[in-house]
Amino acid sequence: MEKISRRSFFKVAGATAAATALEANGVPREKHGGAQRPAYTFFNPEEANFIEAAVERLIPADENGPGALDAGVPNYLDKQLGGAWGAGERLYRGGPWRQGEPTQGYQLPFTPAELFHHALRGIRTDLAKRGNKPFNKYSPQEQDAYLKQLEAGGIDLDGVPSKTFFESLLELTIEGYFADPVYGGNKDMVAWKMIGFPGAYATYYHLVDQHGMQFNRAPMSLAEDNRRVIHVHPNIPAGPSAKGK
Repeated sequence: MEKISRRSFFKVAGATAAATALEANGVPREKHGGAQRPAYTFFNPEEANFIEAAVERLIPADENGPGALDAGVPNYLDKQLGGAWGAGERLYRGGPWRQGEPTQGYQLPFTPAELFHHALRGIRTDLAKRGNKPFNKYSPQEQDAYLKQLEAGGIDLDGVPSKTFFESLLELTIEGYFADPVYGGNKDMVAWKMIGFPGAYATYYHLVDQHGMQFNRAPMSLAEDNRRVIHVHPNIPAGPSAKGK
């Protein structure tokens, strides 16, 4: 398999997210990326508009594969932030809450869910001061420029430093793109297919004594049956132990 070049974040490429309101009062959800928009349980429609557009700029579609939107990354974020992790069930939250050093990691009193709600509220306020145009209505170049401003820091997003929010969004976007689809992202294992990762296949016993062969099989999710057949490259002979099986 040819080496895939590292994806360039904020590269002007790929499709822009087409974000619209969630299904409400009997109005069907619009489709994006060839599929219906997920029924979000954590993000409200306005928050979802920003998230969908932002993650698509962080991992845009290109010649190597689909972007974050088609890979279901917003759905991954929605599930994680709306679950136990988002509620901060394993976070120490007893304070004291002081400005920490960069080496000390996360120091805010917010759970991940609270951080995102506060930050997205702050972004709405900030954009209103800049002309009241929603982020998803910006051009790709404008979206990239705004995300870079968040990354640079210095913007208060309703109590959340913009750099902290950006780093959290970027980390979750990468996780959602490459994590097992059972967690809500990496739809149809598109990221694994792109990089040639076999996924959650746990049994290689009958291949342990075979060397110098190309391992060629479709990826498998944790949610799938683990008894799928392995295919060895036809141009490379199988080892002695595989004959007659």
